[in-house]
Amino acid sequence: MARVAMIGEEPRIRGFRVAGAIICPAADPAGARQAWRSLPADVAVVVVTAAAAAWLSVELARRPEVLPVVMPS
Repeated sequence: MARVAMIGEEPRIRGFRVAGAIICPAADPAGARQAWRSLPADVAVVVVTAAAAAWLSVELARRPEVLPVVMPS
């Protein structure tokens, strides 16, 4: 079964844990890239904050099997 992950600033994503999302806090570009690289293979959707989307712009395009969704700021 495919799962959903969240990458971004911890205060913006922490509440989604209750809904079953994998929470990957990232406070800077290096943290966002590390979170992206550590996603489990069964993740199909990654919701990212606007900042994380900017930090991961190249990485998001390189993994077509994962649907990236950007949270509104």
